[in-house]
Amino acid sequence: MITLSPEIRRQSLLAGLLAFLLCMAGVYGQAPIGFDSRFVLFAQEMLRHGPTVFPTTYGQPYADYSAVSTLFVWLLSLPFGTVNALTAWAPSAMAGAVIVTLMYRLLAPYSRRWALISIALLMLTSGFVTEVRAVSQDLLLAAVAFAVFYLGYAHDHFAGGRRWPLIFALLLLGFGIRGPIGLVVPTGMLCSYYLLNRQWSRLLVFGVLAAVLLVACIGLLLWLARVIGGPGFMQDVIRMQFMGRMDGSEGVSGSLYYFTSSFGNYALAYPLALLALAASWLGKLQQRGPALRLVQYCAAAGLIVMVGLSIPQAKKARYLLPMLPMAAIIAAYPFQVAHGWVFRGLRGLMLGLWLLTPGVLMVLLFVARRRFPEQLQDVTFVLIGLGALQLVALSRLLMPRWRPEVLALTAVLALWTVYVAVFEPAERRLYDTQTFSRDAFAQIQRNPAPVVLHGMGKDAKAIKFMVNLEQDLQPQFSDSIQQLEAVHGPAWLMMDRSDFQALQGTPIGELKPVLTGSFDKNDYVLLFLKPL
Repeated sequence: MITLSPEIRRQSLLAGLLAFLLCMAGVYGQAPIGFDSRFVLFAQEMLRHGPTVFPTTYGQPYADYSAVSTLFVWLLSLPFGTVNALTAWAPSAMAGAVIVTLMYRLLAPYSRRWALISIALLMLTSGFVTEVRAVSQDLLLAAVAFAVFYLGYAHDHFAGGRRWPLIFALLLLGFGIRGPIGLVVPTGMLCSYYLLNRQWSRLLVFGVLAAVLLVACIGLLLWLARVIGGPGFMQDVIRMQFMGRMDGSEGVSGSLYYFTSSFGNYALAYPLALLALAASWLGKLQQRGPALRLVQYCAAAGLIVMVGLSIPQAKKARYLLPMLPMAAIIAAYPFQVAHGWVFRGLRGLMLGLWLLTPGVLMVLLFVARRRFPEQLQDVTFVLIGLGALQLVALSRLLMPRWRPEVLALTAVLALWTVYVAVFEPAERRLYDTQTFSRDAFAQIQRNPAPVVLHGMGKDAKAIKFMVNLEQDLQPQFSDSIQQLEAVHGPAWLMMDRSDFQALQGTPIGELKPVLTGSFDKNDYVLLFLKPL
């Protein structure tokens, strides 16, 4: 049995801190876009009205989530008095840092190189990069699930204490963050470890207690929903958090969706992990020891997540984030193995990819700048930085010391530099909603009147408008021309320009827009309907 040294503990904390700083680089002052808008609005309403069991929109409880993840953003926002990108993204960055810290502690006792390469592969995976720089409940769940797995493994292999209270507290946290799936996923990962390790008594006891806890949590959740919103709201909770995901009413994907889509959504870790597993199987007669056994545990945990999440009909790529740390660990295993031609080939493949990453990104950036000159106005400093990283990477061809670690680091820094300094700002300019929303609301405040959002969807485009306001607003909604024609002035009307053009020939279609502008990549108009 191995004992974690104080040095490894310090190094793991340093790795987590560096990961947190990288994940938070340049986030302050950014306006919310896309899916983030919903969660930022949750936190804004909580900041205005106080904590609640369920988050709220338009002052009404929202059935699809509990308020635990919103509470984290709310607590961080209290000192600022407002919700900003820093406070909204910090919980996701902390979750990423926790994963990095525990990954280092899990692998460094066997090989520091294995630990560092695993972290690099995690940081190079597209699904992780996009989710850690967003409001991501699924990344919070990934941290919870990996922590549960780590605690179970550390007790047997690192002379860790028996930490059942902490494990069950994490299960409660997972349920609070993500509902039933938040308890089932970490439970399944730890059960897979007990199953593979043939610890039947622990498997039985833990599985039964987790099932009892799940039933109790569901009962408490539904009781709170009934108390807060009545029987109707309780039925909404059942539909949105349980039945809607199982029966496909929230969206349907094929049974093999996670196994096939992950080649792109979780590249490079997922496809490299499959290759490493195949290489491990081919060389199983030569490979022995706890490192290979850990790979098998990780494979079982990752597989249980993929199979378990494939049962519900509703599937989204981000749901699979708890599998990612396991895939990164397995993908980095070739750097733990000293022999075997297949492993040598995989090491060479990864080293070659990392060596070329800065240069490839430079070429892509040159091409993109010529094609989209308005979105990529000034990337000179980024190109200089990528050139410097490419030179550092090329220097490792002459200096083999720390070659894998340095090449992996240059690839990570190159990818994150382009994402943070180029792609993310361009995306936020393209999908900006703040400029038009605040200009529109300024017009509304000058001449107060009811606001009607036409064709925007109470839980869709309208959220992206509401999140940019610094106060509560109770707009009206219309989805058809008949509903819109029933509106009597004075009133402000906001809609897509294409919807406005479809109204030509009607009284509303003859109005002159007070404001036009880009909103979430579309052209929108603001109209004022005068009283008759």
